[in-house]
Amino acid sequence: MSRDPRVVRLRLISIVSGLLGTLCFLSLPFLPVSQTTASVQWPQNGSVDSVSAPLMAHSPQRVTATLPCALVADLPEDGGILMSTVPAGGEEAGERGMFVRASSETVDVVSRSRVIASAPREAVADGECGVLRVEATGEYVEASFDGIDEPGATARVEATDLRPMVVGIYSDLPSETVAPAELAVTVDVDSRFTTDPTPLKWAAIVLGLLSTAVALVALHGLDQTDGRGGLRFMPRDWFRIRLPDVAVLGTLGVWHFVGGNTSDDGYIMTMARAAEPAGYMANYYRWYGVPESPFGSPYYDLLTLFSQVSTASPWMRLPALIAAVLCWLVISREVLPRLGRAARTTPVVVWSAAAVFLAFWMAFNNGLRPEPAIALGALLTWVSVERAIATRRMLPFAVAVIIASFSLATGPTGLMAVAALIMGLRAVLGTVVARGKRIGSYLALVAPVLASGTMVLICVFGVQTLAAVLEAIRVRGEIGPNLAWYEEFVRYYYLMIPTVDGSLARRLPVLLVMLCLIMVIGTLLRRGKVPGAASGPVWRLVGVVVGTAFFMMFSPTKWTHHFGVYAGIGAAIAALGALAISASAVRTARNRTLFFGVILMVLALAFAGPNGWWYVSSYGIPWWDKAPSVSGISAASVLLLLAVVTFAFAGWQHLRADYTADTAPRTSAGRRRMRTIAAAPIAVVAGLLVVFNVASFAKGVQKQFPAYTVGAGNISALAGNPCMLADRVMVEPDANAGMLAPLGAERRPDGTIDPEVLAEAIEGGDNTNFTPDGVAPDLSADAVVGDPGAANTTSEPGGGPSVNTGESAGTSGGRGVEGVNESTVALPFGLDPATTPVLGSHFVGAQRVANLETGWYVLPEDREANPLLVISAAGRIGRFDADGIYKYGQAVTVEFGRSGAPGAEGEPGAEGEPAVEMVGEPVVPFDIGPAPTWRNLRVPMDRVPADADVMRIRVDDEDLTPDQWAAVTPPRAAQLQTVQEMVGSDSPVLLDWAVSLQFPCQRPFQHYAGVGELPEFRILPDRPLAVSATSTWMSYEAGGPLGWVETAARARTIPSYLRHDWNRDWGSIEAYTPLGTYQPGPVEPAELTLGETNRWGWWSPEAPILVTDPE
Repeated sequence: MSRDPRVVRLRLISIVSGLLGTLCFLSLPFLPVSQTTASVQWPQNGSVDSVSAPLMAHSPQRVTATLPCALVADLPEDGGILMSTVPAGGEEAGERGMFVRASSETVDVVSRSRVIASAPREAVADGECGVLRVEATGEYVEASFDGIDEPGATARVEATDLRPMVVGIYSDLPSETVAPAELAVTVDVDSRFTTDPTPLKWAAIVLGLLSTAVALVALHGLDQTDGRGGLRFMPRDWFRIRLPDVAVLGTLGVWHFVGGNTSDDGYIMTMARAAEPAGYMANYYRWYGVPESPFGSPYYDLLTLFSQVSTASPWMRLPALIAAVLCWLVISREVLPRLGRAARTTPVVVWSAAAVFLAFWMAFNNGLRPEPAIALGALLTWVSVERAIATRRMLPFAVAVIIASFSLATGPTGLMAVAALIMGLRAVLGTVVARGKRIGSYLALVAPVLASGTMVLICVFGVQTLAAVLEAIRVRGEIGPNLAWYEEFVRYYYLMIPTVDGSLARRLPVLLVMLCLIMVIGTLLRRGKVPGAASGPVWRLVGVVVGTAFFMMFSPTKWTHHFGVYAGIGAAIAALGALAISASAVRTARNRTLFFGVILMVLALAFAGPNGWWYVSSYGIPWWDKAPSVSGISAASVLLLLAVVTFAFAGWQHLRADYTADTAPRTSAGRRRMRTIAAAPIAVVAGLLVVFNVASFAKGVQKQFPAYTVGAGNISALAGNPCMLADRVMVEPDANAGMLAPLGAERRPDGTIDPEVLAEAIEGGDNTNFTPDGVAPDLSADAVVGDPGAANTTSEPGGGPSVNTGESAGTSGGRGVEGVNESTVALPFGLDPATTPVLGSHFVGAQRVANLETGWYVLPEDREANPLLVISAAGRIGRFDADGIYKYGQAVTVEFGRSGAPGAEGEPGAEGEPAVEMVGEPVVPFDIGPAPTWRNLRVPMDRVPADADVMRIRVDDEDLTPDQWAAVTPPRAAQLQTVQEMVGSDSPVLLDWAVSLQFPCQRPFQHYAGVGELPEFRILPDRPLAVSATSTWMSYEAGGPLGWVETAARARTIPSYLRHDWNRDWGSIEAYTPLGTYQPGPVEPAELTLGETNRWGWWSPEAPILVTDPE
């Protein structure tokens, strides 16, 4: 044991400061926080007007109400609501909320459809009852009509699932009602997650950081007692640029602007943007707004800081680009040299690593998900561990522990970095034992490492408490997805099914790394080492990959985007695979042929998947929805055939091997050349995939121009126009504004047309069996089959495709007020029945052959200002899909003409009517569906003959099948503006998680102290994605905001179109109108009563979050 005074001093400092730092960090989960408490009081400002206050947790901690019974007399005689926590017209209002309501005979207290108490209305209103008291908690709901002894007038129901949903306080009391002093309703909001560190907690954080810094300095001093002095941190040529660097960094730069993004980019974008006003990083779209802790920080916090500068996609994804650059620099400067001289100096090995790295990054990591940061963290952890082993010093290992712990805090797949720690632990323990004996203390070496590892608790518990994090974990586990470790196989199943998550771009890099891993392990088991590579680092690198695969079994979700963490370590395995293959293949032609056959087989498996990319990234991409093929010949089939032929040839080589001369090269130059050729397929195949990816997106830009693509949006952002799709999606704020005038009709001074003229014009030609009410009563859209394994869907593994239903708000039919042509059909898109006639061919009972030819309508003169003709239609209508294939339905066509001198049609001068000469061929409008709901058929002006000035609609329904029919309204020239012009950047918006990155200028609704802001608009992705993923993920059952939005507001779909790509289902936009009561005024947001109180880390509110639909 050393008695050197300097060593003794460093030893003491290391132990004391390291243990102090560890204790400070370990205390963080238990130290107090300052919680912002919130409650809603009603009436507000002496008014009984309804107020909105949607709770992120859906249910409050407690609802208490004291309601003077005399107020019942102010309600309508046929019944009304004295007080409720949801509006009566909301989605499943009775099943979700609490109502104190009066009928003509009784007054009832009902919570979640359970009658708690009831009393005769006459007795309540006539003075027998003083006040009605109601209380709902996490354990019971009770109500009592004071002064009434009737059975059921006082009751207490013990139950944990009757706490009502609260989106506000609603009442049918007249607005002029003077609020009695006894009238009081209090909603105690669950705001347990809105917390800030107390001074005590801040002191522990600062003291812990200072102590850890001192401990690491002392550890560095103890390291230097080995007498070797300072060691170079970086090699001399670290910043020297080589050809692979140019290729990798150049490709990364191009891909950052033109490449596809990942599924969760919008999800994480919104979380990051909402975190600052909320005060914590909530899971915005699900799980009742619980915090992301214990995962997400500090990476998500960094994105929050970035979002405060700009929300443009290229800027927000800059951390991923920086991580990519650093990953490659670490791979090429640190990892490959550590693996051995051959890995560092053999060009084909370096190119293999480069190509596989790019293939991984392009498919998985060009977005906001945490995998890029974790991939970098895993590499840095492994490099630091290797440096600790090589230098026999502890400071690099402490640094590795810091990196690994923060990688783990970033996401569950950060266990890859933990695997790197574990693989190097044995060698590091040897250093601890040897040096501990020399300096006289093992604790002096371990204590700083403990402080380094527990430092990450600042990210997990800096703002939240232990109880809050445990509650968040419970809620996520109960709602799911929460798959067991033994269901890990579904991740690989999802990779191999033909969906975006099992696309060609995702399959091939994963399969290549698997192949290389098998080759490396086989070589290690057979030879004990990979020729040309250092044995220890190779074994530890293999252990990291195997350990990561093991740890990923315990991730509760099994989506394929998690494979992105292999980008860095996978590239290193590819380099080792190239070395292993060159060593085994150089000896015999059979081995070379066999490996080539395996490569072809891997390619066949990869090319069996579509060239699919997420959401708008797929626009214009060849084979985006199918496996690549040419002239109907599948590339996968060709590759499989070539693989079989190659295997057969390898078998032939094997059978004749004993009778032919050895073909192995005799010279060293020949052996080097043969090793390069044998190892080249990895670099070639991965490199070709990189080229294929870039070419696919270049083709997409070329095919779509001037329509929207991801590349076009990113380049526009660079030019100072960051709003992406919001500048390209065109909307009709008022679908009534662009109605075309019938030929010969006069417009009124205000520009409108006599509704009677419109009613006559729609059947101004021939009409056989088209009637004003000829629309089926139920227009529910055809179901969508969802792909299994799609990210953020709620389908069960192994359950196959999911069947999902749903349609745009207000398009599902029904009956409304009588319209201009006596139709009682409920019209969509805000069309006014007083001015919009409708005709359809549907009949109740036996169907009939029906034909309709409308009158002629005048086309707008300014075609540039009116680029689109629109017909709102319903039923099953024939159309051409995006591939130009005709889909069966009833024929709806648009005919064009040129009006002439007075006369009969085509005969100028007859009967004094305007003559029309047919121009061009009839046009089949674009129809993006879904059928049979109301939707907007589109005819772009560039499909209209240049000399046409009028148009008419022709509909032919000759199919007597009950579900084959069609209905139309008059045509209109859509009066368009962009989403950015209509919505702007100030209105609160519910941005579905799939679209948020593409609408960076729209403001997500905010939440604070457990209360959300009611959005004015919702922006959805294309229908298949919306009904199978975003709507189900954000639903009431999942604890998502859609639960309280659909309860508190009524949605109306605004017609929308993607400019220059009119036949594409880009998504949809809905406008929300808050639901109210009999009170005439709008429902205003409630004023919250806020407070501050300190809570210790083990404190929890009296009631847990109510999970209404646990798994």
